[in-house]
Amino acid sequence: MAFNFGAPSGTSGTAAATAAPAGGFSGFGTTSTTAGSAFSFSAPTNTGTTGFFGSTQNKGFGFGTGFGTTAGTSTGLGTGLGTGLGFGGFNTQQQQQQQQQQQTTLGGLFNQPTQAPAQSNQLINTASALSAPTLLGDERDAILAKWNQLQAFWGTGKGYFNSNIPPVEFTQENPFCRFKAVGYSCMPNNKDEDGLVVLVFNKKETDIRSQQQQLVESLHKVLGGNQTLTVNVEGIKTLPDDQTEVVIYVVERSPNGTSRRVPATTLYAHFEQTNIKTQLQQLGVTLSMTRTELSPAQIKQLLQNPPAGVDPIIWEQAKVDNPDSEKLIPVPMVGFKELLRRLKVQDQMTKQHQTRLDIISEDIGELQKNQTTTMAKIAQYKRKLMDLSHRTLQVLIKQEIQRKSGYAIQADEEQLRVQLDTIQCELNAPTQFKGRLNELMSQIRMQNHFGAVKSEERYYIDADLLREIKQHLKQQQEGLSHLISIIKDDLEDIKLVEHGLNETIHIRGGVFS
Repeated sequence: MAFNFGAPSGTSGTAAATAAPAGGFSGFGTTSTTAGSAFSFSAPTNTGTTGFFGSTQNKGFGFGTGFGTTAGTSTGLGTGLGTGLGFGGFNTQQQQQQQQQQQTTLGGLFNQPTQAPAQSNQLINTASALSAPTLLGDERDAILAKWNQLQAFWGTGKGYFNSNIPPVEFTQENPFCRFKAVGYSCMPNNKDEDGLVVLVFNKKETDIRSQQQQLVESLHKVLGGNQTLTVNVEGIKTLPDDQTEVVIYVVERSPNGTSRRVPATTLYAHFEQTNIKTQLQQLGVTLSMTRTELSPAQIKQLLQNPPAGVDPIIWEQAKVDNPDSEKLIPVPMVGFKELLRRLKVQDQMTKQHQTRLDIISEDIGELQKNQTTTMAKIAQYKRKLMDLSHRTLQVLIKQEIQRKSGYAIQADEEQLRVQLDTIQCELNAPTQFKGRLNELMSQIRMQNHFGAVKSEERYYIDADLLREIKQHLKQQQEGLSHLISIIKDDLEDIKLVEHGLNETIHIRGGVFS
């Protein structure tokens, strides 16, 4: 259910500023254009309709109907907010004052002189349904009052209170509905001269991208097939529920060779014509709106009037809590469907951001690889340059020797030789550069030696493993000790046997003798 700034009204042929879907922003204002098949970007001829606030220039934006004007079209703020968030338009609570202004400005054009009393009766009926229904005339009316209050809090149902008066229709826009919150959406910063118009297709992004050329050709046919017009796609973005946002602009070329972008309001006015809108719907377009920035007057008017059903105190607090009043604007969120839709949009944007971060990460990794390869090539080329420089110097030396062969040494050459000898002597002096170089070389060798010693590998054994090894070695030692004791006992037994044998032999020898 959309949240609108008043209901659109006017003569036949007046179109809503934006065709907002359920829960989406529609346009601030009404539009009236003369239906026709030809597409002209000249100044549109209007049919005498006037904006909700009585102005005559269409600088509106898509927040529901009735806020802009109708000298052509109004611009959209739904997906035109930059995030594709269409939060249902804004109803105003000060409709009586606005009706008085309309009656004064329009001279009763909308034929609504009795709306203020009707609103008063509506409030009286709502109060009666919630506090003192007289439908049954007994104690059941108190139960009915509580039931009506529950329906009003929930924002749905009908409140019966009198058998002679129709029931009150409870909607989520009623001031007693509890399922409301205030969020923030980005305001567009594009100019009307940029000519950006948003078309929301009921198709997937992959289908739109695969058929982008056919889509451009179809839109060109919708514009009348004029050869001086060129349709360009500014961007394509995925929306929840398998929808896709396509931002386009049209370039018009003049006979003298110059070109300009068709203003967004003019292009939107053409798309809002009945026959053109039907053709766009056949292409799968469910919503069209302009993407233009809001004027200071529009922002002021929007912030001054709280949406219908939103407590003015909460609205004021939302304006105070706005983290960036230059870029964000408060919008109401009514009902769970709106909250779910915003959650889906947030998830979609999070996925897009994560995808972009992954692409950036891949690009950074590729750049790092390229940098490593480039650094290696630079080092290789430096070595090659040094080698070629030495070879070139050797060639020059040989060429100079051949050129000077047979000639006596000249004065400048003699001076150069003396300078070279002096430098050679300084280098070979023990206390000069050669001695210092030798000292540095010795220090480098010592450091390398100490580094090699320090870098020797050392092994460490875990304490538990060390205990197990000790226990095993101890058992082995005990086994060896036991084996040694057995061998000693056997040796003693052998000695006793040997001693007994010797005595026996000795006795036998004495007997035989």
